[in-house]
Amino acid sequence: MARKIYLRFVFMIILVALLATSCGAMAYYALFEKQVHEDLQVTAQILRDTGVFQNADIAAFEANPKLEEEKLRVTLVDTDGKVLFDNTTPASSMNNHLDRPEIAEAMKNSWGEEIRKSDTIDRVDYYYAIVLDDGRILRISKEVDSLWTVIISAIPYCMSIIIIVSIIGTILSKLLTQSLVAPIINVAENLDDDVEAPYPELYPFVSEIRKQHDKVLESAKRIQDFSTNASHELKTPLTAISGYAQLIQTNEIETERLQHFAGEIEKNANRLLKLIDDIIALSNLDAHELQDKFEKVDLYELAKEEIEVLKINANAKDILLELEGEPTYFLGRKDLLVELIDNLVENSIRYNNPGGHVWVKVQEANGRKILSVEDDGIGIPSQDFERVFERFYRVDKSRSKASGGTGLGLSIVKHIVELHDGTIQLESELDKGTTITIVF
Repeated sequence: MARKIYLRFVFMIILVALLATSCGAMAYYALFEKQVHEDLQVTAQILRDTGVFQNADIAAFEANPKLEEEKLRVTLVDTDGKVLFDNTTPASSMNNHLDRPEIAEAMKNSWGEEIRKSDTIDRVDYYYAIVLDDGRILRISKEVDSLWTVIISAIPYCMSIIIIVSIIGTILSKLLTQSLVAPIINVAENLDDDVEAPYPELYPFVSEIRKQHDKVLESAKRIQDFSTNASHELKTPLTAISGYAQLIQTNEIETERLQHFAGEIEKNANRLLKLIDDIIALSNLDAHELQDKFEKVDLYELAKEEIEVLKINANAKDILLELEGEPTYFLGRKDLLVELIDNLVENSIRYNNPGGHVWVKVQEANGRKILSVEDDGIGIPSQDFERVFERFYRVDKSRSKASGGTGLGLSIVKHIVELHDGTIQLESELDKGTTITIVF
């Protein structure tokens, strides 16, 4: 970045130096042209007012050494266009000047001027003609270099100026680039600290970068916590399975205890499989590439089918499942919505008391699809509301593990709701029950 800024500064300085030199040369030439016009006009008027050329002797002019100087050309033209005198060329060898623009204009307006450029010798002639009192025309002219000749002759001086300016500009550009970039580098190196943006124009950029940085750190922490928790959760059933397997290998166990060990191994193996399934489900949900598989589904019908499946577990714990609602259609992932309902209802069964109730309600209100699952179970403490949707978080760890919970159910629910652009609301009171409402 610093290199790009530095090179652009240098390029701009060189370009500005070139443009300034070129514009300066053209401005100088324009002022020079104006000065030549004014000088010719003043000279012609002085010669006319002094009466030097009024009815003068041509032979005297030709013998005057002062008029032989070629810096200023003086031409005297008769009323019929015949050249009477010229201080640079014999008058007898010159053509009639009646058709010359400056002569014709002078005869019409008492004065005239003209500029003629020579492409062959790359010079410019400036003419100014004025009518004398006796009717003859006095023409003064001056030959100067063209604009390009002036520019070319000034190139060495221009290049010297450009080189000096470029050297100074290069040094200043480097210093300026360092002063511009240093605060930005400081911000980049201290994103964890509350460092303000060095320039007002960078406030939105730095704010966005800091947000992205915080998200990256948060994501990294989540991954680290997830890995730690997953390792711990996977280790627990594996340790139990390994322990029971070692006991079985001793061959000194009664049949009843052997059946108990086998049952514990199966229970921990199922818990392990459930945990792996939930981790895979979360990984798939994190990909956020599932919206292209949305289809029209009936939320009520899905809830009805899932309740039929879960009635066995509910009956085993003497818990009554009830469904209320009507057909409610919307676009979603059928398999994910089934998993969402399964997790919510299963949680309500798992954390309920014998003889408890679970009410599932599906309805539509104000164009929104609403799914609510309510129970009269053990409830959730208010201080845990914000964390129950975190991965592996359990309110009551001992009861959760005893009931077969993985700590991932509500996290999966939250991801599925977000994938469907929905919202989730939790209401709970200890020993009275919990209500989770999802709005799509």
